[in-house]
Amino acid sequence: MSQSTTQKVDAGLREGVMSGPELAAQAIASIAPSAVIAFTAASIFLGAGSGTMFAFVLATIVILCVGYIISMFAKRHASAGSLYTYVAQGLGPAGAFAAGVALLIGSWGIAAGSLGGAVSYMSDLLVIFGIDSAGSTPWLIALAVIIGGGATFFTIRGIRVSARISLVLELLSVAIILVLLVTALIVLGDAAWDPTQFSFEGVPFQGVAAGMVLGILGFVGFSSADALGREAKDPKKAIPRAIMWSAVAVGVLYVFSAYTQIAVLGDELGEVASPLQAVAEKVNMPGWFTPILVFGVAASFFAVVVAPLNVVGRIIYVMGKEGMVPERFGRTHETHLTPHRVLLIAGPAAIVLDIVLLLLGTHPMDITVWVDTYGTYGYMVAYSLVAIAGVVYTTREGIKNRMIWVTATVAVVAMAYVFVANVYPVPVFPLNVIPYIFIVTMLAAFSRYWWVKKNRPAVLGRVGKTHVEEMAGIG
Repeated sequence: MSQSTTQKVDAGLREGVMSGPELAAQAIASIAPSAVIAFTAASIFLGAGSGTMFAFVLATIVILCVGYIISMFAKRHASAGSLYTYVAQGLGPAGAFAAGVALLIGSWGIAAGSLGGAVSYMSDLLVIFGIDSAGSTPWLIALAVIIGGGATFFTIRGIRVSARISLVLELLSVAIILVLLVTALIVLGDAAWDPTQFSFEGVPFQGVAAGMVLGILGFVGFSSADALGREAKDPKKAIPRAIMWSAVAVGVLYVFSAYTQIAVLGDELGEVASPLQAVAEKVNMPGWFTPILVFGVAASFFAVVVAPLNVVGRIIYVMGKEGMVPERFGRTHETHLTPHRVLLIAGPAAIVLDIVLLLLGTHPMDITVWVDTYGTYGYMVAYSLVAIAGVVYTTREGIKNRMIWVTATVAVVAMAYVFVANVYPVPVFPLNVIPYIFIVTMLAAFSRYWWVKKNRPAVLGRVGKTHVEEMAGIG
């Protein structure tokens, strides 16, 4: 009597379920524009003054250059591998692995850092509602577990669920802020017109350049829709549109919010602890609006915990398919069709990091600044590599690439400038050691690449080859 055995195959990612708005939600949620608006304009104003809008315009142009190159790849290579897959087309397996690891650091770092922001604002909201102890360490730890656990649950439950939650929360958050800013301009009346912000006279160009750095950091994660190549409807058209239009929309939002905050607060913008709340007080918004505003920013931070975790899961999933990481990570949940094994590590790891820092007495918003900075280095490396890969790929394939050369040059120079501006002058501790932590992480990750190259060299030939058609029923 013979016994047959059937090898279990991967259920694959869910196919063609993400609409254009849902892809845009993934991109915008990764940016977290509401959280950026709450702080970045004030930080830029300290150096750029009335040129703050120009700093955001320059940052938007740089990001659109990066987006142009990513979109070029997305039109030709629909995959869940994101920049890992794209860079492979131009720079081979070593470059792809570097981009993949850098993007993983960026995505996970932004998720873990934004968890701190969500905890901080939810704590503030509870205090507003009379729970005075909500700012204590036990409360903060409990919030980290609840919020981080919720984010992990939604990413495992399904891409449409997590994307729709991100979309609703981010739209709600942006709507709340727009209500505040538009109301402020209406209240100002004729005084809302501030011609000094449209003049270069007296604008400190060095301050604008430095402000551009902060503006660029406010866009990191904008291309995250490209990790949904399997799950998107008509991915080769929908993903490039989501990337470019989300960058344009967020750029316009940043410029408008910067203009309004300066018009309302003037020089006070560089002095207040919470610019949006200061704007609300300046224009005499009703008392019930403050908790709504705080909730809106908290919701934005939660959305940006969810969205980058989706990216982490899909990059590791593709790496598992190709053998660059253990193959068990190249399988999805049988019911939810999400890369649950990765998410069950990445989500709790973010929670644990935040808890450790909270136990050390770190303020939740300091966690956001520190860990987001760590993640930002990953994005800068990934964006630089995809820009270089775009030039190499189009040259080799004989594709007209004059615009690729222009946009790649702008992107690489800008990313190099951002890096230098973050390490010199040397910032205070712990920001001064974060670049070295990033470098050590990259080197540690490359131990896996060198092991694969030595022991499983055939795997390198599969890097960057996993596209939509190969993502189901194998593994």
